[in-house]
Amino acid sequence: MFISYEEFTHRADTVRAQIAAACTVAGRDPATVELLAVTKTHPVTAADYAARYGLRAVGENRVQEAAEKRPLCAAPTLAWELIGHLQSNKSKLAVTHFDRVQSVDSEKLLNHLDRAAAEFGKILPVLLQINAGNDPAKFGADLAGAPRLADLALAKKNLRIDGLMTIAPLGATPTENAEHAARTFTNLRTLRDDLATRLGVPLRELSMGMSGDLVPAIAAGSTMVRVGSALYGAR
Repeated sequence: MFISYEEFTHRADTVRAQIAAACTVAGRDPATVELLAVTKTHPVTAADYAARYGLRAVGENRVQEAAEKRPLCAAPTLAWELIGHLQSNKSKLAVTHFDRVQSVDSEKLLNHLDRAAAEFGKILPVLLQINAGNDPAKFGADLAGAPRLADLALAKKNLRIDGLMTIAPLGATPTENAEHAARTFTNLRTLRDDLATRLGVPLRELSMGMSGDLVPAIAAGSTMVRVGSALYGAR
């Protein structure tokens, strides 16, 4: 049985308090960190809860799942963001059903999304996914290849580059997890700052941090934490 809205509200308030506390320690305004509710594998009710609570958007991992759930959502103004790996052959479907794609990690995918967005006559906001922790198990462009990917992305007429996204590697222990997360998030922040300076664009969005590592993400400059289990419980 799915959680009640009252339980969701309690969980969301708790996460927001964690975000606020992390921002206080980092000397940041909590308003600069957005909570993205990750609704993957949950019923459309999860998205309805997020909208009712006042969140701007939800994150989904699979294109087909979002395509099936979004028409059933009771909140037409809720934004949907793709945070999972996207195969280039599903680019048209992604452009149709998502307001932003956070997982753009290759030239091939850039080309497909740009063409699909052009066909639909729209400008698609995207984030470039960077494997900032150098984890072979994670998707994303490597740090060395990120500048070229950013150059290519900026040349696409039907894409708007809002910033960068990353996922921290998992360590064998909680201590390793914390070390990996801190290093990964600092790497992404440094990369963003370097690219923004060189390219002359803000690249404002830094999507990094999830339920278990949002504190080091906020310390490193995250503008969006992607939270699922802490809001909705185990899948």
